[in-house]
Amino acid sequence: MNDRKLVSGILKGDKKAIKSLYQKYELRLLYFILSKVADKKDAEEILQDTFISALDSIPLFNYKASLYTWLWAICRHEISDFYRKKKIKTIVFSRLPFLKNIVSRALGPELVLEEKQAKERIFRTFKSLSEGYFEILRLKYIEGFSMKEISLRLNKTVKAVESKLSRARLAFQKEYVKANQGSVKNNWQVFNSSFNKGKLSF
Repeated sequence: MNDRKLVSGILKGDKKAIKSLYQKYELRLLYFILSKVADKKDAEEILQDTFISALDSIPLFNYKASLYTWLWAICRHEISDFYRKKKIKTIVFSRLPFLKNIVSRALGPELVLEEKQAKERIFRTFKSLSEGYFEILRLKYIEGFSMKEISLRLNKTVKAVESKLSRARLAFQKEYVKANQGSVKNNWQVFNSSFNKGKLSF
């Protein structure tokens, strides 16, 4: 099936044309993605995103380039978007891995602006918590103290500190989602990942 027939069929909602598009260009695009992205699972996700974006945009295809070249351009954009979002998560959330389950996507086209906005949202959420929850999160994730050091500062057992820290993380999670519903997933998993030690700078 040539490109014109493929596009025409897709525009008519022909499922066979959609399947043919995927089968015709899947391997070429995947090989290209794998030349830019090391992880095969990530590459396969990018490939799926490429086809989803292509199907959404197919009414705009004007035959000025070949269908593969058009798909390749979309694929390049998806790869760039993948690295952009990955960089934001690395910069902003490396010290707070539980926030990775909150943020669903970058907020805009400018990485620096996105990073600044994300940090501002995190800090506002910290400040909105009760004094006790803010203090224990500050000691752990901003000051970088160990559980034992926090227990000594608060005159509590390590077990009591762990329990309060768990409640504080849950409070942070709920408050962040409530305050940033336009920027987070509606369905996210309960946080159960371990937390890195270290300081977060705002």
